[in-house]
Amino acid sequence: MTALPDDSLLDDAVRLAEVDTDGLLRAAALAGAQVRATAEAAVEARLDRLEGLKPRAIVLLTRPGLGPAVCHLLSALLAPSCPVPLVVADMVPSWIGPLDVVISHTDDAGDVVLAESIARAGRFGAGVVLTAPEEGPVAAAGAGKAVHLAPRLAVPPGFGFAKAFTAGLLTLRTLGLLQVDTDTLADELDNEAERDHMQHESFVNPAKSLALRLADRTPLLWGLDYVASAVGRHAAQLLATHTGAVCDVASYAQAMSRTALHRAAVAATSGSDLFADPDDLDGAAMAPPRALLLAIRSKPGDPDRAHAAATLPGADLIAIAEEITADEPTLAAVLALRFEMAALYLGLAAGTAGGSGRYAPATA
Repeated sequence: MTALPDDSLLDDAVRLAEVDTDGLLRAAALAGAQVRATAEAAVEARLDRLEGLKPRAIVLLTRPGLGPAVCHLLSALLAPSCPVPLVVADMVPSWIGPLDVVISHTDDAGDVVLAESIARAGRFGAGVVLTAPEEGPVAAAGAGKAVHLAPRLAVPPGFGFAKAFTAGLLTLRTLGLLQVDTDTLADELDNEAERDHMQHESFVNPAKSLALRLADRTPLLWGLDYVASAVGRHAAQLLATHTGAVCDVASYAQAMSRTALHRAAVAATSGSDLFADPDDLDGAAMAPPRALLLAIRSKPGDPDRAHAAATLPGADLIAIAEEITADEPTLAAVLALRFEMAALYLGLAAGTAGGSGRYAPATA
């Protein structure tokens, strides 16, 4: 995990604003506005043309970037009660037909594989809902056939999770497969952005507090339910993008099968290394692990949660339903935004924000 050079930076709003030259914190805080803008775009693009359709299958396309996290989250939300097959794939399958619905997101207007998939789906009469840039091969492939929800709110590439997630939720709601209140979703994302604002000090700011817990650690993002595990996938993407952190992401049941890592997590939370000096660690060794147990669904008597509490008593439990009252899609989106803000605070403090150099000026 990238170390914080000076954790006092997190509680200095003036310095934070100075280092956030690209306005990344503000871009993340627009999640609620993205939900509202996407809902308006869906009305204008006539997403309601899918009403009454009884789909044979839902195909979720996982193109690079935000696509995999959004698709796996939608799948996790749908899985318990979905009456039709759910297919999560990199491209449209060969059997696509007029009773199928394809949902996809990309920030890459020139994604050739996606453009070919969208064209194939349209050729065979499938319903297509697409969030993508307004111009380029992808948009051209869906012209006249896809419900294209073009961006209505400018954010940097990689900051459109709320837009892509909302488009998927609205599609599934239109098909009668999932219930979601997008007004509440937008309001709760606004509330989380306010709680995570740079003006709030770390002891009252959940994103800054989370950032400090992750500094100098290897995050183990272990979900206590499928929806939480899917949010963990998105959190790993965010941390890799903005901080360079390498995470382990799994359901807690799967994590227990990773015996050496699970033992390391138990040791790290047992207090046995309470007086260990991080400076004594071999530079090539993995940073000490920190287990974060993520929960979206409240399941009384859940055996995984009971086992985790017994074996990892010092782990961080992030049970978002204990903080706010909302439907599962909203709880998941709020937790995703908290991780996004935490990753940005870490990245800005350590000088790694943007991860791949996307936001850094080009050098000769």
